[in-house]
Amino acid sequence: MSVSPFDHPFLSGLLGDEEIAGYFSAKADIRAMLAFEAALAKAEAGHGIVPQDAAVHIAEVCSSFEPDPQSLKTATASDGVVVPELIRQLRKAVGGDFAQHVHFGATSQDVIDTSLMLRLKAAAFILAGRLFATSSALSKLDERFGSHGLMAHTRMQAAIPITVSDRLSAWRHPLDQYRDRLTQESFPLQFGGAAGTLEKLGPKASEIRNSLAQALGLTDEPQWQSQRARIAELAGLLSMISGSLGKIGQDIALLAQAGDEIELSGGGGSSAMPHKQNPVAAETLVTLARFNAVQLSGIHQSLIHEQERSGAAWTLEWLLLPPMVVATAASLRHAEHLIGSIKRLGTSAG
Repeated sequence: MSVSPFDHPFLSGLLGDEEIAGYFSAKADIRAMLAFEAALAKAEAGHGIVPQDAAVHIAEVCSSFEPDPQSLKTATASDGVVVPELIRQLRKAVGGDFAQHVHFGATSQDVIDTSLMLRLKAAAFILAGRLFATSSALSKLDERFGSHGLMAHTRMQAAIPITVSDRLSAWRHPLDQYRDRLTQESFPLQFGGAAGTLEKLGPKASEIRNSLAQALGLTDEPQWQSQRARIAELAGLLSMISGSLGKIGQDIALLAQAGDEIELSGGGGSSAMPHKQNPVAAETLVTLARFNAVQLSGIHQSLIHEQERSGAAWTLEWLLLPPMVVATAASLRHAEHLIGSIKRLGTSAG
């Protein structure tokens, strides 16, 4: 049983996406947090902040460390974040004099935000690939049916004749733009320490941050812990992707309603009317587009981070952003399948 349809035992078959959801699992989150801690120790060792042998040992422990999940859950309920308990357990595992060098100069938000960026970067790569696949499927459809005729509709009324290519071009163009934006998106390291000033690292702070960013494959930017426009911009892009796919779904559903300009294979069955082939994928694209549009307003609420750090606004991001990524991935999965199920589109002049 689950309160989320994205990992529900059967609703996830329609609305979820196992490949992308994996990046938002507790295991993936912890592994990314530990990658941050290992890279931090090495970066600081490279600038003489911690001993080299301590950094090597910390990295070795991080590579295989498995924290106690029940203790993490209990501590998060009181601390509001998982990091204090995770670091306590990690220091115990590191042991000895080396333990004091774990997490040096960092704060919980550095670990959590950087973990998020590492996982979002991987997810964005997959989404970009799916955008390419969906666009390619539309191009193949254009090759097959582009010269066929369609009746254009404006304000839900028949307008003038157009070609299938005209409609497909309108569907495909924004997807190509979104793919370009995703491939050019930068994912920044978060590393500011207690209040964003890296006060424990002194004059070497900027150099260490740069080294850490390079080690993790992230961009080096000044602290953004209380400036969340980057999160909002990414969420906006996700909403636009699912929104454009929702437009495709809505158009196909309307074409299927009329029935004379499109033929689909593999529609959904009905328990009451066996003869029906319901346009489930098309409907789901509309649903997921509307879902993301609603979540986006919440992400914009989370832009209001008071002073140097907000617990309330930050937690709101955790509730909203992962489902948006999964919803976008599911939209792309459904879109490619739906486009591939089109057996006929438009009417041939012959």
